[in-house]
Amino acid sequence: MRDDLLDNLKFTDGLIVAIVQDFHTDEVLMCAYMNPEAVKKSVETGIAHYWSRSRRKLWKKGESSGHVQRIREILVDCDNDALLLRVEQVGGACHTGYRSCFYRRSDGRIVGEKVFDPEEVY
Repeated sequence: MRDDLLDNLKFTDGLIVAIVQDFHTDEVLMCAYMNPEAVKKSVETGIAHYWSRSRRKLWKKGESSGHVQRIREILVDCDNDALLLRVEQVGGACHTGYRSCFYRRSDGRIVGEKVFDPEEVY
């Protein structure tokens, strides 16, 4: 990891937003938050780690489902207050079983692909 990466990132209340995009298709898969430890573990392991605001703990994406995100590239926005993780997604990104968390339109219509049954995974 570049030594000054964490020093230059702007965390709000200890967190930075991370947009996650498929490396091959550019599909936006999810949005999550990272704390400094999640950023460091993600860079060190090449597997996406996030901070769960609801569980108040660090989590490795796919730790229970096996649907990991292999990081291919991390981009930092111009203000240093958001990250874009470009990943190879194994399985679905969404805990509801869809490939992307952005699987429905604002009118409620489902437009995404369901790739697994969460009842069988969690």
